[in-house]
Amino acid sequence: MSISSEHKPLRKQVTGSLHTLSPIVELNVGGEMYTTTLSTLKKHPGSKLAEMFTGQPKLRTDSEGRFFIDRPGTYFKYILEYLRSNQVPTQCIQDVYKEALFYDIEPLIKQLEDSPQLFGELVARKQFLARVPNYSENIELMIRIARAEAVASRHSGVIVCVVRTEEDAARCQDALSSLDMDKKSVVKFGPWKAAPSISDLLDCIQMDVEAKGYKIAFQPHVAEKGFRFKSHDFFYKFLFTWW
Repeated sequence: MSISSEHKPLRKQVTGSLHTLSPIVELNVGGEMYTTTLSTLKKHPGSKLAEMFTGQPKLRTDSEGRFFIDRPGTYFKYILEYLRSNQVPTQCIQDVYKEALFYDIEPLIKQLEDSPQLFGELVARKQFLARVPNYSENIELMIRIARAEAVASRHSGVIVCVVRTEEDAARCQDALSSLDMDKKSVVKFGPWKAAPSISDLLDCIQMDVEAKGYKIAFQPHVAEKGFRFKSHDFFYKFLFTWW
């Protein structure tokens, strides 16, 4: 009897219109349980989160009758704290930002983008990389080449050609014709029109490959005999370590 009566309010939460519910709402967000109010969840009417709790229920429920949101529950506490008190989180910024984007809470998105942690990434680094042709595609190509070369090996290397200007791109093309290796296995980055240097781009490549879970390092690639240019002007070897 006690178990049944304890669960009645939750059944009412599910079957009734949200307009007639108790203002207290119980949530299961990715396995983390939260209790809050409808007014808190609907604080920003244009958000996806507010739409979830406007009109008839638009969410599934768990076995206990709590509304279920299939998102990481760990970071929902920061979303909820912002809705309750306008407090912008100072930790787990990247992850909270992803959740703010999902729930489409515009004021929180804008404030997080102004934080030092995101400003440098979104405004500086990402804007630079957007000016490097085919950057994301080249990162994926590097990984495919490295994986193909990893059979029965502890390490595999990928040769990268980095050129900042159109003039360097032409010189690099000439250099490639002198390079004693499969030209298709050389991944070319650039040219670009932005202030960051070649060393900055190399750091970005390492950062983004490591963000995918790989362990890598790079160094200038010194070509063998017969090479007509100083190869370290353009060519670098990225070494993937597999075990």
